[in-house]
Amino acid sequence: MPKHLQTEIENLKKKILRLGARVENAVREAAVSLEERDAALAGQVIENDIEIDQAEVEIEEECLKILALHQPVAIDLRFIIAVLKINTDLERIGDLAVNIAERAAFIATVPKVNVFFDFLTMAQKAQDMLKKSLDALVQLNTKMARQVCAADDEVDAINRQMYHLFKDAVRKNPNQIESLVHLLSASRHLERIADHATNIAEDVIYMIDGQIVRHKTEIYN
Repeated sequence: MPKHLQTEIENLKKKILRLGARVENAVREAAVSLEERDAALAGQVIENDIEIDQAEVEIEEECLKILALHQPVAIDLRFIIAVLKINTDLERIGDLAVNIAERAAFIATVPKVNVFFDFLTMAQKAQDMLKKSLDALVQLNTKMARQVCAADDEVDAINRQMYHLFKDAVRKNPNQIESLVHLLSASRHLERIADHATNIAEDVIYMIDGQIVRHKTEIYN
């Protein structure tokens, strides 16, 4: 690999990891704001999203510049393609964190719903998947990436459980339907965050092995 290309790829890797750290923090703060009914923290997540959007644009421009100037091949080309796709997934996760924060801002203004929705556990699993997918990128570790893909089933199961809790809660608390809908929506956003983390892990597998694994659940084992 030419020295200039190697330098630019290393810089690109640092940028995507910084974006990943910002997004992880947004997800964590959004979940906490919902759990603790913290409107101020929710507002901070919403306000900080502009930094994530700006970083996403900068990384895309950097990728396109490298493609144009260096015309990379083999694993270098797959790395750039993977970063472009991961970049988009991270930006969308940031948007989902904002959606959760918006739900939290509303929940903070109404009476507390007396129903146990374990958002922090679900959020922690989604955050762990995101962190591990980015670690897999740095360490070029397909085993770790496949673990992320397999973990998506756990988050899906929690989301389904949330839906059953929601239906039961609506029957018992018909006067709090709006609050319950916001909580169910937040659960769905967390499930989508896990989906995007899975997308990142699949892109890591593609980058390393040149293997497209979308829709192939057997490769997660």
